Amino acid sequence: MKVQTSISIKAPIEKVFDVYTDLGKAAERIQGIKDIKILEGSPRIEMGTKWRETRVMFGKEATEDMWVTGLTSNKQYIVEAESHGAHYTSTYAFEEVSEGVQVSMEFSSRPLTVSAKLLGVLFFLFAGATKKALHQDMEDLKKACES
Repeated sequence: MKVQTSISIKAPIEKVFDVYTDLGKAAERIQGIKDIKILEGSPRIEMGTKWRETRVMFGKEATEDMWVTGLTSNKQYIVEAESHGAHYTSTYAFEEVSEGVQVSMEFSSRPLTVSAKLLGVLFFLFAGATKKALHQDMEDLKKACES
């Protein structure tokens, strides 16, 4: 499954990138996140940062360990996770535009087990809800960036 969404934010790119990479304030800024616990590294998204995130997804609480695998300051960062037999990758890209910053996000999942491959058909049904939830995260962060 692959889901993409984007948002325009009226703020300097440095501020937008700073807000997006501040794990220490993510739970208070993003309504879907209930808790974040830093496991390795800093409370900022940096290469090697690893954290445990608890959020509400599809009406249920879920906890996942996530880690940063790519980072170019003010340009992009990549977060990966593995859960329920699948590998997940989230890529955030930041581009300066005339009225601020365009933030694009791509979320993809790749099954690692036979059962995850079979469930992949069902995940297709959740693509719309997943995109809506991910876009809501971006709306929440936009408010923080523009305030």
